[in-house]
Amino acid sequence: MKRNQSLSASAMVLAAATLLMLGGCAGLSDRDRDTAIGAGVGAVGGAVLTGGSAAGTVGGAAVGGIIGNQIGKDKAGD
Repeated sequence: MKRNQSLSASAMVLAAATLLMLGGCAGLSDRDRDTAIGAGVGAVGGAVLTGGSAAGTVGGAAVGGIIGNQIGKDKAGD
C-alpha cells in the first residue's frame, strides 16, 4: 500500500512540474507546444508504468516528445 501512495505522490509532482513548464509555452509554435506536451505526458506515463524509475521517466518523455512532434507535424501539414 505504501508503494502505491509514493507512486501517486511522484505522479502528482511530475504532473505539477509539467503544468508549470507548459506555462512558458505561450511563444511556441503549435508543433513545439505539442512536442512539449507529449514529453510531459510521456514522462508522467513512464514514471507511473515503471514505479517512478528515472529511466522510465526519461524514456517516457523521449517517446512522448517524438509522438507529440509528429502529431504537431501532421496538424501543420508539413
